[in-house]
Amino acid sequence: MRVLVLNAGSSSLKAAVWDSGTVWRQSVDLGPAPNDAVERVLRSVPGGAVNAVGHRVVNGGEFQQSTPISAEVRAAIARAAEFAPEHNKLELAGIDTASRLFPGVPQFAVFDTAFHASMPDEAKLYPGPYAWFERGIRRFGFHGISHRYVSRRAAEMLGGRAARLISCHLGNGASLAAVRDGKSIDNTMGFTPLDGLMMGTRSGSVDPSIPIYLLRHGMADAEGLDRMLNEESGLKGVSGISGDMREIEAARARGDGRARLAFDVYVHRLCREAGGMAASLGGVDALVFTAGIGENSAAVRAAACAQLAFLGVELDEETNGKCSGDCDIATASSRVRVLVVKTDEDGEIARECLRLVAR
Repeated sequence: MRVLVLNAGSSSLKAAVWDSGTVWRQSVDLGPAPNDAVERVLRSVPGGAVNAVGHRVVNGGEFQQSTPISAEVRAAIARAAEFAPEHNKLELAGIDTASRLFPGVPQFAVFDTAFHASMPDEAKLYPGPYAWFERGIRRFGFHGISHRYVSRRAAEMLGGRAARLISCHLGNGASLAAVRDGKSIDNTMGFTPLDGLMMGTRSGSVDPSIPIYLLRHGMADAEGLDRMLNEESGLKGVSGISGDMREIEAARARGDGRARLAFDVYVHRLCREAGGMAASLGGVDALVFTAGIGENSAAVRAAACAQLAFLGVELDEETNGKCSGDCDIATASSRVRVLVVKTDEDGEIARECLRLVAR
């Protein structure tokens, strides 16, 4: 069964055809005319025919599981676009274009937020007025498709011996998930994907008084704050160089002070949040690194593991340095296993589509 998987980010579209594994893949930067780019990608699908289309939808609002796309579901995704506008609007373009180019083919929404629906209320609730919670303002958590795949793959690698996992999805966007027995109980992202860790260009958590201060003193308006926190902060904002960790590490190696500071702040925030996830879990059996930085930056993994040694993490430096693909990079004596897992969001979305078709 051929499943077309569409994974729309804030500025790019990844498309893949999955047939018991990925058989075709394409990625494109969307540019100023995203709808045209989406159509070009979909028209380039080899062989033309597909049996199902699966869409990654970043913010699913109150949806707690993947679902077939109907007019009502599309409308709900559109309403949730306010909370992840760069993502959900592109995902809607993908849904509409696929409906036109593949008429009659069933489409499914696979939500990044659904995996975190299992979080208890004490993890979902913001400590503001309770009316916020009643109006749907709560911590949703994101990167759930990746966290779900990674936690299942980690359990396979460890023979089911790791009930308490900290899944570290470290890409341009970054989040940690506390996973107990395959279920998410906490996540560093919140109402939107801006919360939590320091990221490529996003600030992560900041004192809420900072935006208020900037507004009161005329240093930014609402649109300016949105741009500042989402596009001009994180690694890019601190380093003044780039939001790409590869460029930060290269500049750090050349002795650039702000690049070194950006790297250090990134690792500090990562470890501080990992400590919080460990507290939510009541201990840790495995620490799992995934996504672009998590899979490829031995330096970030080494620095983080050194700071988390108090949890019982012991890194095998040689294995860490040469790790490729899925591997265990902890020493034999480490009380906490340390894994690197290549995430597979496309495969996870395809598997969800197959499950729904079978049902």
